[in-house]
Amino acid sequence: MEQTKRIVTVIYCCDNDLMIYRKTQSFNLNDYGDMIIPQHFKRGKTIVAVCAGEINVLNSVGDKLIAEYWH
Repeated sequence: MEQTKRIVTVIYCCDNDLMIYRKTQSFNLNDYGDMIIPQHFKRGKTIVAVCAGEINVLNSVGDKLIAEYWH
């Protein structure tokens, strides 16, 4: 039997970094329909948000500050 999956975009920060990252990935669902994010994915990260499907973030906290600092 094939396990049910859900596609989500995870927005997160790394524990040693202040940058905000995002990754679209599919995760398995348990028998109750709850999504399971594996420990190996969560390790070293602080998850800020989990969004349904693939999203396109136009602007996030610090984007303008980082762009001005580096250019």
